[in-house]
Amino acid sequence: MTNRETEPSPVIESWDSYWQGAKTSGIYTGGGSSHPLVTSFWTHYFVIAKDRNKSPKVIDIASGNGAVVECANKVFEGYLPDFTCVDVSESAIRMLEGRFPGVQGIVADAASIPLDPAGFDIVTSQFGVEYAGLHALSELTRLMAPGGELALLLHHRGGTIYEQCKASLDATRQMQAAEFIPKCIAMFEAGFAAQQGGDRAEYSAAGKQFAPAIKATETTLAQHGGDVADGTILRLYRDVRTIHGRMRHYEESDVVGWLRRLQEETEAYAGRMASMLDVAIDDTRFQQVCADLSKQGFEILRAEPLASGDGKPPLAWVLVAKKS
Repeated sequence: MTNRETEPSPVIESWDSYWQGAKTSGIYTGGGSSHPLVTSFWTHYFVIAKDRNKSPKVIDIASGNGAVVECANKVFEGYLPDFTCVDVSESAIRMLEGRFPGVQGIVADAASIPLDPAGFDIVTSQFGVEYAGLHALSELTRLMAPGGELALLLHHRGGTIYEQCKASLDATRQMQAAEFIPKCIAMFEAGFAAQQGGDRAEYSAAGKQFAPAIKATETTLAQHGGDVADGTILRLYRDVRTIHGRMRHYEESDVVGWLRRLQEETEAYAGRMASMLDVAIDDTRFQQVCADLSKQGFEILRAEPLASGDGKPPLAWVLVAKKS
């Protein structure tokens, strides 16, 4: 059951837009959550946790698309323990509840979760709690039962995922500055009108106005590669070319509607990438977080970068701590 405690803010609405877009179109769904080494970390963690306790009470903070839940579900072979998920986005929670019906979803800010203290054996967060500010860690520790564990993956400033997000934001902003989607919409609207007997001169003019946006996007792809922004810019570029060459086989409402949805989702994605860069943690801040937990009586079990395994910068910070 989904619980909502607050009215949506512009930030929350932006995240809702992002997750709703991910649910309906499957675009812009990267950001490191599905990296094999990230998945491997959680799989290994839950295997050990299961050996200690066959049915722990678990709460995952800033759950997003449920990457942590999915790993736990595989380890527990489809029989999830008592699992609660918290996210500021109602769209994310609804999507997650649909994927994992046994999960209790709560719509709330990570810094203010409407649950009683000391109710969970394990508190997890993957690239999430830092968005609420690291002061929100006190809320996570409040939820932990004595002897419970805190397991976090945090964004690493200067790491591999950080650099990928930086490139994706730059490429997306370049595409937006070129007005690729708005000019593409204008070109298609004029083209469909021409097919119905409208003025072909307007279609030609719209095509000429769109041409610089095409060139700018080609330059962006040459600079960053086709995989940038989860490959969405390259797919958009190719799909537009395909549709334009076969316009008579498409409906205007379908094409224009698709482009307008993509325009909204692109803005939400850019906001997400910018947020990732803002909240990423450097070495000094990470060491301070560990020191603060130690002062609160936590035993630090693991505090280190998550190596990329290919000679590249780390993927994330790993922090696992036990409450006394």
